[in-house]
Amino acid sequence: MLRPATAFTALLAFAVTGTAQTNPNPDLGFKDTPMLPNQKWHVHDPDRPHPAVIKPGATPGAPSSDAVVLFDGKDLSKWGHAGRGGESGKLIDTKWPVHDGYFEVATGSGPLFSRDKFGDIQLHVEWSAPTPVRGNSQGRGNSGILIMGLYEIQVLDVWNNPTYADGGAGAIYGQWPPLVSVPKPPGEWQTYDIVFEAPKWEGDKLAKPAFQTVFWNGVVVHNRKEVMGPMVYRQVAHYTPHEAELPLALQDHNNPVRYRNIWVRRLGTYDQGAK
Repeated sequence: MLRPATAFTALLAFAVTGTAQTNPNPDLGFKDTPMLPNQKWHVHDPDRPHPAVIKPGATPGAPSSDAVVLFDGKDLSKWGHAGRGGESGKLIDTKWPVHDGYFEVATGSGPLFSRDKFGDIQLHVEWSAPTPVRGNSQGRGNSGILIMGLYEIQVLDVWNNPTYADGGAGAIYGQWPPLVSVPKPPGEWQTYDIVFEAPKWEGDKLAKPAFQTVFWNGVVVHNRKEVMGPMVYRQVAHYTPHEAELPLALQDHNNPVRYRNIWVRRLGTYDQGAK
């Protein structure tokens, strides 16, 4: 139903021109507003696609309805080890043990790879450094989350455990220390929430580097920080071309670090509209 003023305007236009004019509902947008820079949309454009509606997780840290759950506390069917010998090039069943709602690094078994491949993502991971405490520096509660199997956010027990700044928990390993350190004692569950923008290539030329935004235990420790390249030890990272999507990896650094509640969301682009 038209508002009284709107109805009067429409009747007046009909009386003057002899034709009815369509007046957009201002509650849904406007077509007489300026164009947004470098876009095809007016400000408040009624024709602009609405985003898909998803259901949030029931509790903090729970996956949303569009998330890919990589570990739900039951099994590691979404993960595997790189095969060797006759199974080279395949992912084989993992040797990492699953316990009551979590799994644990089986030391010496090698890294774990997701069976799915990802590019731009939002990633949620919960981890816990082992108890009793053993070792020091990089030999204590060490693992890592390697997005695309290449770009590492360090996992390390840094509770009263000095090490080099760009190798502590929350670091973009070998490149950038976290803005602040937000550790919990070993044995307590910690969270990483990571937004990763994959690098883009034009042929063999790097068109856009990777960027990482990281929240550690709810505190931002990297704010869309540019990544220099894949993780490398005692060297300067540099890029080489790779696929647009690659598996995630969890590092085996010979420490029985625990993981739980791992999920990921693929990030789309603006104005895709609901599907």
